[in-house]
Order: sequence, then C-alpha cells, then structure tokens
Amino acid sequence: MRTYRQDAKTLELPWPFTGRSEELERVRAASAGGRPGIVVTGPAGHGKTRLITEAVRGLDHVRVTGTPEARDLPLAAFAHLLPDTVSLHRAVRALSGVRVLVVDDAQLLDETSAALVHQLAVHGHTRLIVAAADGAPAPGAVSRLWTGELLPRLPLGPLPPEDTARLLAGAALEPLTVRRLHQACRGDLRLLRDLLTALTEPTPVPGPALTGAGAPSRVPGAVFTGAGVPMSAWEEALAGAGVSASAPGVALDASDGLTLLPGAGLAGRGVSVSAPGAGLAGRGVSVSAPGTGPAGSGVPVSAPGAALGPSASPVPLPGTGPVGTGRLESVAGTGEWAWWGPLPVTPAVRERLAPALERSGPGERDILDRLAFAEPLPLPLDELDERDLEALERLEADGLIDIGEQGAVTLAHPLHGTALRATAGRLRARRLGRAAPAYGPALDAERRTLVRQMERLDVRPVPTPVGEWLVAHGIPLPARYAEVRARFARLRGEVREAAAWAREGLRPAPRDGGCRGELRLAEGCWDEPAGPDDVHARYTAVRLGEPGRAAGRLPAGSVLARHADALARGDGPALDRAAEALAERGFTLYAAEAYAQAARTHRDPSAARRSRTRAVALARRCQGASTPALAGLVLGELTARQRQIVTLAAAGLSNREIAEKLTLSVRTVGNHLYSAYTRLGTADRTALPWLLDTPDRETA
Repeated sequence: MRTYRQDAKTLELPWPFTGRSEELERVRAASAGGRPGIVVTGPAGHGKTRLITEAVRGLDHVRVTGTPEARDLPLAAFAHLLPDTVSLHRAVRALSGVRVLVVDDAQLLDETSAALVHQLAVHGHTRLIVAAADGAPAPGAVSRLWTGELLPRLPLGPLPPEDTARLLAGAALEPLTVRRLHQACRGDLRLLRDLLTALTEPTPVPGPALTGAGAPSRVPGAVFTGAGVPMSAWEEALAGAGVSASAPGVALDASDGLTLLPGAGLAGRGVSVSAPGAGLAGRGVSVSAPGTGPAGSGVPVSAPGAALGPSASPVPLPGTGPVGTGRLESVAGTGEWAWWGPLPVTPAVRERLAPALERSGPGERDILDRLAFAEPLPLPLDELDERDLEALERLEADGLIDIGEQGAVTLAHPLHGTALRATAGRLRARRLGRAAPAYGPALDAERRTLVRQMERLDVRPVPTPVGEWLVAHGIPLPARYAEVRARFARLRGEVREAAAWAREGLRPAPRDGGCRGELRLAEGCWDEPAGPDDVHARYTAVRLGEPGRAAGRLPAGSVLARHADALARGDGPALDRAAEALAERGFTLYAAEAYAQAARTHRDPSAARRSRTRAVALARRCQGASTPALAGLVLGELTARQRQIVTLAAAGLSNREIAEKLTLSVRTVGNHLYSAYTRLGTADRTALPWLLDTPDRETA
C-alpha cells in the first residue's frame, strides 16, 4: 500500500507560471540559508503547489504530501523517507539533514506527521516550505506553525485579472470572455482549466445533431422545427446542452418547434439542437432564417449525422495540442474567440457548487432557484415571504447569497445561477422562467451610474451585473450602453475590453458613430474628433508631454490639472503624487504615464527607479496599451544584455535561435531570460509583446 502520493500536479505543469512575482520572491527568500521557511495558505486551486514548485526549482529538496486516504496512518506522509517503525524523536533526527522540506496539503497530514513537521520547525535545522488550504480543518500542530509564529505566513489571493489574461493568452480568447472566466472561477485555476477544456472540446451528441462545420453564428430568428418531434425531445436536447427551454432568446412551442430568437446565440457553438434519435431527413426538420434559405446560409439538410457550426479550429490550450472550438465563436476581424451562452455544468463545477446544489433546509432550494431564474436582476427583499427570512439568514451566513444595502438579494457566486438553472426540473424551469425580465430600466440605471462616475473623474469599478450578464449570454446591447461601457473601460486603461464593448454595440447597430469612435480610440487613434467639452481630449496634451497646450483648459484643482502643473514645472515628487491620485481614482493608464514621466524627471536615481517600477506595475494592468509616455519604459528595468535577449524573445525567437544569433550558450540565454522575467513580473514568454514596445501591442 502506498501511503504517500507523488502529486500529478507537481509532475506535469500544464499552465505556464504567470504573475505572482512578489510571492515567488518571498518563497525563494524563505528557502535561502538562515531562514526558517514559510507557510503558504489559500483556497484550493489558487496555485499554492505551483508557486512552491517554481520557487524550489533547482534546489535540493524533499517533498511530502498529505492525502485523505492516509490521514489516519501515523507518519504516512513520510513513509518514503523513514523506516517502517520509528519514534517521533528518531524521525526528527533522521530528517535533520534535509535542507529544504516541502510539505504539500499539510491540512491532510496525520497527527504524528503534523507533530513531526512542528518539531522540525522548532529545531530549525530544516527549512520548511508548507502549503495548507484554507477552509479545511488542519491538525493543531500545523496551524501552530504560523499562529505560534514559528514560520511566517503568506496568504495567497486570487490571480489578478491581468495575470489571468496572460495565462490564457495562448487560447486567443477575446477580453470579455477572459474577464467572465476570471470572475466565474474566482482564482480557482483548476476550475478555470476545467471550464476552458469544456468550452473548447466538441461535445459528443448522441444521434443526429445540428453541430459541426459551416453554419453562420448567431442567426437572428433561426427556426428549427420538426414534424413528429415531441416537445420532450427538444427539451431533453436543450437540457443536455445546459440550456433551459425558458432561457432568453429560446422559444419552444408544440406546433412551431424550436425558435432561436435574436441574441439566443446557440448556433455555431457546438450546442446540440436536435431531437435525440430523430433523423433530419424524413422527419420534416427544417432550418431557416429570415431572408435566407438553407443554401444561402450554408446549412445542409441531409441524412442523420449532418452538422452545423464552426469547424475544428486550432485553439491551443496551455499544455495541449489543437482542439475544436466547441462552444466558442470566432469574433470577426480579430482572430479571437468568444464565449456567449450558459456555462457548461461540468463535474468539477457540480463538485465545487455542491453547497448550493445540495441545500435541504426548509425553503432554501426554492429561494436559490428563484434567484437563479431572476438573473441578472436581483430579487427585492420585500417580495419574499416572512417565512423565507430564516432560510435567507442561513443562506447568507453560509455565503451563498448577498443582500445589498437597498435590500436586493442576489446569488453570491457567478456559477450558482447556471448550475441551479441546469439542474432544475422541467416544470419548475417553465414556472420560474416564464416571465421575461425587463432589462431596459436596469441597463439605463447602470449607464447613468457610469456616466456620473466619469463626470466626477472617478472610474473606480462599479457593479454592472445586467450589462455583463446580457453580453455573456449573447443578447444584443443598446449601442448607447455599449459606448459608455467602452469609454469607461478605456479610461480605466482596459483598452482591449474597451474595444470589445464597442464591438458589442456595433453588432446590432453597425453604423453607430459613438461605438465606432470608441473602437478607434481604443485602438490608438489619437486624432479621433472629440467634442469641445471632452476634458480627456484636452488632457491628451499632458499625456503627450506638452502640458502648455492644456494650461487653463482642465478643471481647476482636478487630478488632471495637478498632473499638468507638475509636468510643466518638472517636479518629480509632484508627478509621483499626481500618479498616485490618478491610480486611486481608477485611471490606471494615466497613472502609469505620470509615473513614467516622473522617472524621466527625477534627479535622484533611486527615486527614478521607484517611479519606473510603479509605472511598469501599472502598465502591466493596461492590457498591452502602448503610448508615447510608456515607450521603452520596461526595457529601462533591464541590463543591456537582458534588453537584447528579451527583445529577440518578444519577436518570437526560441532560446536556441537567440543563442546562435548572439553567440551564447542556450543555458546563458535561459538564465538571462529568467532574471528578466523576475524584473518584469512575468514568467510567460507570450506576455513579452505586451510588456515591450513591439508592433503587435494595443495602442491607446
């Protein structure tokens, strides 16, 4: 019987190590001589094991792992390091020669193994690098490692959005899809990989299906009807794809069959819309769209097995080869893929959401289902019965619902709604999803809030759940709303998301001037015409290093005016203060530019270095934005040789090609790149074009 586990996640690393530069340095420093070690804590799936594996790479170390199966066996985790029968005292002596001991899943150690780890920490001869998951009961000897101040503790938070984007760069996903995946997974990288796999792998369909190669995506008003195809068959087909028959844009009728209304967005995503076991030919199944016939839309009507949808496409996943696009759709003119529609309810999703799906208290599941079918709108507290209050209190205490200041009740996790709708019974789904929500007033309220924030020169994030939910499910957005969302994102420095919001507005209104203008601005057209009252257009002169052109034209006393004044005076410390104020108000790109200007203004080399470091950190969050103020900024952090090698790596050359070009060894190139990655705050080669001033970067 094996009582320890060689953890597969440490042997095969499918994700490139991305971000976490500060945390990585802390763990590496704790592994150095003279240090006692460190405890890394965080929720499951946040990358604790991956971080530690990267930190001890190249070090002589020993690893032990706690497992549920061996939790009741004394010293089970150390069975591969100790004799069969050994006392705790002898075990401490036997391991005292180990220089670095990595303890993974320490919360699963048996009590004797936990005591051994604690004793090793007390003796101090072995440096301990310990990973423990939050939210799980741990042996007292393990928790006392940090509560007793034997070892420092490093709480590991979720991977930031910009690092998630770099992690997924190889999948060529459009930015709103990346943002949605980041929000849905909340830092759980295992769940992220599971969802991405489910989205990109074609779903096997029993019997004939309308999936595969050649159909137009999101055909407005597409109708699938089948004479002799029972309603239950259509419902089962939709349920198998994780789609409720009452979902927005889906109409199911006994006589008309299935109709995909504008915005349903199911066609072309690998979603099966067919009657299981029913053939196309001979059953009267027709596929049509207003104004087009089957031939004009590229839709074949053929024998069982005919298919509609995008053909298999090389969308690479980290650590895999080309896969099919599955539920993803191509975004015209971008080379990117988008995910519109409901979340795939995979086994991993069901396991993670078991606390919500398995609620059995009186009234609890009923409340959760009502909230799920009300999404994206909240349920007012006064619409719930008094007898529901106790259930609400229990759900809130367990972190399953959120109650806003105005009494609006929503589900706490973005995955809950999809999972609850997918697992609801057919009749229950019809009853709860019958009324079509009125999205218009909620969208107008969100748009007014965003406009008000921009007028106040404050673009810190504000909740906009309705707009995000509608675009995620492929429902067309009003162009006025999309224009405001694009402008808000652009001012925050999220230039790729700004372009994506503008494209969403152009889908239903291709000629809309506001969305077209925002798209050009997000893509870096500095000469885009602006109104006389556009303060940000006047502020452009400051960003270009010409504050005199903006003198007296910016709001007096505003953070933009303070930036202009500091730049005009050549005052480095004042530029730092202006940059800090800009960052506090959400103007991340503006703040990065102000810090970059400060770095060039400071006479003190250490102050210039601090400003440059802050500028680089903020610029990394701006989705690859390239502006004159940021040009060459990152390269200033590197040595001359590192700049040379990193520039070649960003151009796509391999380590061996760089070595041959510069007459260096491959190992030397790798060492220089490793040092450069540390300074740049990344370990992902695909992020280099975003960090350097290369042609394929976004401009803003």
